[in-house]
Amino acid sequence: MKFSLVLATLGRTDEVARFLVSLHAQDYRNFELIVVDQNDDDRLVPLMAMYGEKMQIRHLRSAARGASRARNTGLSLAKGDVIAFPDDDCWYPDGLLTQVAAVLQQHQELDGITGRFTDGSGRTEGRWLSSSTLLNRYNVWRGAIEFSIFLRRQVVDTVGQFDESLGVGAGTEWGAAEGTDYLLRSLQHGFKLKYLQEITLHHPVKTANFDDNACHRQKKYEAGIGRVMRINAYPFWYFPGTCLRTCCGALLAMAGGNFLKAHFKYVSLLARVQGWRK
Repeated sequence: MKFSLVLATLGRTDEVARFLVSLHAQDYRNFELIVVDQNDDDRLVPLMAMYGEKMQIRHLRSAARGASRARNTGLSLAKGDVIAFPDDDCWYPDGLLTQVAAVLQQHQELDGITGRFTDGSGRTEGRWLSSSTLLNRYNVWRGAIEFSIFLRRQVVDTVGQFDESLGVGAGTEWGAAEGTDYLLRSLQHGFKLKYLQEITLHHPVKTANFDDNACHRQKKYEAGIGRVMRINAYPFWYFPGTCLRTCCGALLAMAGGNFLKAHFKYVSLLARVQGWRK
């Protein structure tokens, strides 16, 4: 079982180096790393040369910006039996690929699996599913993030490309949820996907603070979520329910005197509604 790991990157060097260190430490060696480099400079060239001697790497340059565009470029070249999409600031714990390969070899009925993440010290963000379970269109929001998705080749061959209007760098208001959209389209084709709580990857936690930068980033994320709910034809009753929880979170934060968090929740709500309406 060969893995194709499609990594889109822009503006990061140390984080890419950290991922390469974690990948080189994997005991499972049957993988290819496809790096789609959207930088204007050669910052990654030394890293690619160094690690290209230790593992199979394809280093592609892409002038077209956007994570989804980069992933589509990488997908066109992927040769593996299992496809994954590591972020350029995530990293793999020791033994991750062995763990994923074992699950997929033992459970041929599964077309893909997903996991969760921590920052390496146990902290996380978001509301993850409380136990391992098959994914459906309602629980998928709590059971996956782009870099925790591992799909068999037949899924990718059937579903095709990422929606390039979604995700970081897309040039639209919808700066997230491209991975969830991909999973929703996979489910529509009848593929069987499962969230496994024991599959844990690492990624920085970015909502520890609720400052202006966090609010700006959250606007893009939540607009993407609203958009993906709309284009995937969620029933009208479902969307208000997701908004109600955010409203409650804002009110609880305000009642507790955490006005920055309350504002963050309010910004999240408005952006999600905006994404749904468009």
